[in-house]
Amino acid sequence: MRRSISIALAAAAAICFMAAAAPRAQAQISINIGVPPDCPYGYYDYAPYPCAPYGYYGPEWFLNGVFIGVGPWFHGPANFNGHVNNHFDPRRGYKGPRPNVGEKRDPHKSVAKVAHFRGNEMRDGRGNVAAKR
Repeated sequence: MRRSISIALAAAAAICFMAAAAPRAQAQISINIGVPPDCPYGYYDYAPYPCAPYGYYGPEWFLNGVFIGVGPWFHGPANFNGHVNNHFDPRRGYKGPRPNVGEKRDPHKSVAKVAHFRGNEMRDGRGNVAAKR
């Protein structure tokens, strides 16, 4: 009986030693976020990234008429902060019209100089609220 207990303990110790000495696999995480939404005046910086209405983003969010993106698709400078008018944010109660994905811009609404823009908040390209300048 003592011999079988000794063998069992030796086997358990060998299994524990082998498990501890086994090489650890490095985890690789790959997340495919897809393409950004095709919105005429940009999209909100939170999932599911719905289209934002004209006047939500200030003109600094557009480079040569192209939205610089937000969230996972942001491609502006590292220290970027831009104005938004959060009165047009559904999370703050906005229930007005918003464009749908794939809609084209109204040619009378310039993104280079948003008419009557009233930014009341600064955001970075990742959706974080920044200190207002």
